[in-house]
Amino acid sequence: MCRWAAYIGEPIFLEEIVARPSHSLIHQSQSATLGHTAINADGFGVAWYGEKPEPGLYRDVMPAWSDPNLRSLTATVKSPLFLAHVRASTGTATSRNNCHPFVVGRWSFMHNGQIGGYDDFRRAGEMMIPDSLYCQRKGATDSEALFLIALAEGLEAEPQAALERAVARFETLSRERGTTPHMRLTVAFSDGVRLYAARYASDEHAPSLYHRWSETRRGRALVSEPLEVEEGDWEEIPPGSFCIFDGKRVEISPFEPFRCAARTPENALDAAARRA
Repeated sequence: MCRWAAYIGEPIFLEEIVARPSHSLIHQSQSATLGHTAINADGFGVAWYGEKPEPGLYRDVMPAWSDPNLRSLTATVKSPLFLAHVRASTGTATSRNNCHPFVVGRWSFMHNGQIGGYDDFRRAGEMMIPDSLYCQRKGATDSEALFLIALAEGLEAEPQAALERAVARFETLSRERGTTPHMRLTVAFSDGVRLYAARYASDEHAPSLYHRWSETRRGRALVSEPLEVEEGDWEEIPPGSFCIFDGKRVEISPFEPFRCAARTPENALDAAARRA
């Protein structure tokens, strides 16, 4: 499985998460300890927010440890909010368009996990992406499809409910036409203001996810694996959780895809309007 890391807080150089720690994301691309695959060499990507609402994006198919451009970028770019990912393919091609994070407008999204038997119902999954968003479909991964379907389900108005509906739709397809494990995931995504995340599985084997607030940096890291072995204050996010990170504030609530499966994007927009 893939490894990823995200950060929100006071601006820092990207390398403080991606490259510098003893078990940085680049180190995890060579030697992950909590994933099913130790090597994550099928591409990488970084999305970071700065002066504009839309994030910058750098992705490539090289192993993260062997790209000097990635080292240079992370050493010179500062950001208050960024997402970084190293990929281990679950079957789709190693191409730049299949590398995470994925970006649409001001939204960025990355995923680790699997949707059981996706190749057997890939066409049905593609058909859940509406025409208005299909032009944003650049690659062939289930991760990008999940992102676009969540956008269609109302991610702008109700991020948690929209992601729950998107996950429920895919898990239903897997149960009907795929294989086990039907759904295992951790995701992180952002609108450039807040950082959102979820950890979920249809069985008892949800991928790992941790977070930690740093008083020194005045920011929070969210990671697949702790970045420093000697730091004992990493907090594990429980399976079946949805998280909102906004500055130092953390909000964790149950993530229950089938609770919201029957709701529509129109319902979400109406609910947002009522709250406003």
